[in-house]
Amino acid sequence: MFRKRSQTSGAAITDLRDLSLRSLQVFAAVAEAGSLTAAAERLGGTRSAVSQQVTNLERVVGAVLLDRTCRPVALTPLGQTLLQHAYKILHAVGEARAALLEPRLGSWIEIRLGIIDDLDATLAPELVTRLRTRYPRSQITVTSGRSDVLCDALVQRQVDLVVTGHVPETLSTALGGHEDLPVFREPFMIVAPRGCLDGASDLRAQMQSRTFVRFNASMPIGRVAAQHLQRLRIDLSAPFSFDASRSVFTMMARCGGWTITTPLCVLDAGESAATVDCFQMPFAGLERTVRVVTRREELGGLPRETAEITRELIAASVVPATSALAPWLLEECFVVPETR
Repeated sequence: MFRKRSQTSGAAITDLRDLSLRSLQVFAAVAEAGSLTAAAERLGGTRSAVSQQVTNLERVVGAVLLDRTCRPVALTPLGQTLLQHAYKILHAVGEARAALLEPRLGSWIEIRLGIIDDLDATLAPELVTRLRTRYPRSQITVTSGRSDVLCDALVQRQVDLVVTGHVPETLSTALGGHEDLPVFREPFMIVAPRGCLDGASDLRAQMQSRTFVRFNASMPIGRVAAQHLQRLRIDLSAPFSFDASRSVFTMMARCGGWTITTPLCVLDAGESAATVDCFQMPFAGLERTVRVVTRREELGGLPRETAEITRELIAASVVPATSALAPWLLEECFVVPETR
């Protein structure tokens, strides 16, 4: 906003990151009222407190802003320049507060939303429709992609909030704190072409004799599955790996293989979902939580409203669809209730 620079007067400049909104508000009030005493009455404070704010501001800027020998007080040339910037800053902050505090009363708001591919087609159209109803003057943009790509976009401020299935451990630090709202939990499971594996027999032995078609380790779902197998010291040969669910399922059908994935990924594979069997893992299980994530304290109630709508949509369409894949998923896939 302001940068440290030399002054022709030779005054020393301190770090302008110490510049505060309160000091700008007080400075503007003094300039408008014409005296420290009148500004104090307008602000509901004391003359000494106002004087201290102006003195601190002059210390930060490194130059005199007010000529106190005049009646009314007069702005120095640098004071006049700073006052113009102060008005712009205070006006921008006021508009931002109004947009956040009164979005339903007609204020315009831009919502940039990121949604994982697994839920894009199922969730995005209805979610956008409902958000638009609550924020009638909003402009909503939806980006779909992998969880890690969406989280990177959040860090880079290319999106404002994301519905993601994976949150990197470094995200909170990168964002300077984040809001995390879980909405849906699902298990990882064994998936194979229908009739390829017999759930009544030794499933782990059958997996060893069949081809493991895995998701690429560069994909969040593939990386999580690989790390889980490594922790369990389970070594499985996997000659094929792919990014897309549809490619994994097509390859499984071609070679009679199997994979480790989640119900949402199976549903995302489209018609292939009707041609596979889903089994619980024959070793220690693993689960994934889908969540709404955003920067902390920047979007008011929007993140919780987005999470609320997402839960409702998942309960209405996703949960029944996942339960249809296998009876045991009825208890394993569920909406995570809101906590405060």
